[in-house]
Amino acid sequence: MRRRQFLGVLGGTAVTWPLAARAQQPAIPVVGFLASASSGPNSRFVTAFHQGLSEGGYAEGRNIMIEYRWADNEYDRLPALAADLVHRSVAVIVASGGPVAAIAAKKATSTIPIVFTATSDPIQLGLVASFASPGGNVTGSAMFTAELDAKRLELLRELVPATRVVGVLVNPGRSDVEAQSRDVQQAGRRLGLQVTVMRASSERDIDAAFVGLAGQGITALLVGADPFFVNRRQQLVALAARHAVPSIYMSREIVTAGGLASYGASITDGYRQAGIYVSQILKGAKPADLPVVQPTKLELVINLKTAKALGLTILPTLLARADEVIE
Repeated sequence: MRRRQFLGVLGGTAVTWPLAARAQQPAIPVVGFLASASSGPNSRFVTAFHQGLSEGGYAEGRNIMIEYRWADNEYDRLPALAADLVHRSVAVIVASGGPVAAIAAKKATSTIPIVFTATSDPIQLGLVASFASPGGNVTGSAMFTAELDAKRLELLRELVPATRVVGVLVNPGRSDVEAQSRDVQQAGRRLGLQVTVMRASSERDIDAAFVGLAGQGITALLVGADPFFVNRRQQLVALAARHAVPSIYMSREIVTAGGLASYGASITDGYRQAGIYVSQILKGAKPADLPVVQPTKLELVINLKTAKALGLTILPTLLARADEVIE
């Protein structure tokens, strides 16, 4: 073969090889992030999710893409947002922000893997068959958010021993709100407390609830477990200070913002775990084989600065039990 002919063949091959190589490269996986809340107040949690992805070898924009869908606390939008992610054929759906997001995702697909970040009992909600063997396309982290409201009520009585009438703020948009309300009322009766349940699913509702506290004789407040209230933490803290009502919450994020006390598992750990599980699923693991992660530690956080502003004296025994005291 003449040299010119040989180089022509070689040149053609040289052009073809890179094209073939590019054609064989796998597409970058796309993860759907379905959130019941808003993006701004949840930046801390999204960062924790990215940390979990990084531990599994993934980074957004490098070897993974993420489609975010925020319901902005309008829970009735979640089914359509979940359906949109299914239509886009994402590889995994992360259901963020309580049971409403997880339930919406599960109703939208029975084939795309779903990882929830922090929710109540997933067995009771019908999300999984068992903690050890979820059995379907859903797994994640169970924070037992609403189940701890009864314990929070007990702690609130220790924080404010003189109280007899307690308000409980719940979000009527929450899928298990009736069970949440019933359980906390039963806990109140056991503790000898009169419990008044108030409902709020908007900024205006929260304002109205605080305005009505004095008229109902409420002297302490339990803010029920729900991502909406975590999103509205600045408003809740400001109103609790203005109305001088001692309040207990589900997340330490509200206490660091100025709330009195919180009791529960770390929400950021749940998001980090979601990132880890997404990484494993992208590498071939099946949700049915990934056990639902349960919290190994529940934290009591007390803001002593807020207690002093409210004129409260916290018992030394209670302070000694706290995992963190903010001064």
